[in-house]
Amino acid sequence: MTLRTASTPARETPSTRDAILDAGERLFAERGIAGVSMREIATEAGLRNQASLYHHFRDKNDLYAAVIERGVAPVAVLVLEAQRLWEGVAAGAPLRPGAMDAVVDRLLDHLAANPAFPRLIQRASLDDAEFLRTTFARLVQPLYAEGVRLLAGTVGPWQPEDLPHVAAGLFHMIFGHFANAAMFEAVTGQDLHGPTAVARQRRFLKTAIAQMLGVRPAHRLPPSRRRRHRP
Repeated sequence: MTLRTASTPARETPSTRDAILDAGERLFAERGIAGVSMREIATEAGLRNQASLYHHFRDKNDLYAAVIERGVAPVAVLVLEAQRLWEGVAAGAPLRPGAMDAVVDRLLDHLAANPAFPRLIQRASLDDAEFLRTTFARLVQPLYAEGVRLLAGTVGPWQPEDLPHVAAGLFHMIFGHFANAAMFEAVTGQDLHGPTAVARQRRFLKTAIAQMLGVRPAHRLPPSRRRRHRP
C-alpha cells in the first residue's frame, strides 16, 4: 500500500491502519470524539503527518465508526457462537461441557487485550451527539438483538419481559469490570487490569452467567469460597 505525501512517496507498513485505530480507541475512550483532533490521533499513532490517516479514513466520524465496529465485531461473533450452541440444545444436542465457559474465556481475552474499548462504549453511551447515537445504534443494536434471542432460548427463570433487563445486566457485568476499573481501583486499591483480578472476574462471570442461563457451570467456586446460608 502506497502513501503519497506532500514531498515524496513512502511505503506504509501493514500495521498503519491498526495503529490509527488503536490510537483513536485510546484517545476517544479518554476524551470522547469532541475532545480529540485528527492531528492528535496521528501523533499518537506515530505518524509523521495526517496524510496517512486520511488515506484510511475520510474524517473523524469515519474513524470513530471504524473503532467501534472493530471492537464490536469479535463480540458479535461470540454472541452468535453462543446462540448456535443454544439452538443445538433446543434441537436435542447436549451442551458440551465447558462450551459456554470457552465463549466467556474468549470474550474476556478480547476485553483484557483491549481495555480501552469498554470505556469507549461507556463514554459513547453518555454522549448526546446525534452522530454518536445513530452510529452506536447501528453497530450495537444487532448485537443486542442477538443477545436477547440467546436469552430467549435458555432455561433460566426469566419471563419474556425480563429479557431486556437481563441483557443489560449481563452487559454491565461483562463490560463494567473494565469500563469502571479506575473507579473500583480507587475504592479497592486493587489493579483490576492485572492478571489476578482478571482471573477472578473470569471465574465470577462463568458462574454467574451459567446461573443466569439456567445451566450447571463447568467451573464452580471452591467450597471455602461459597457463601454459607444459615437456616
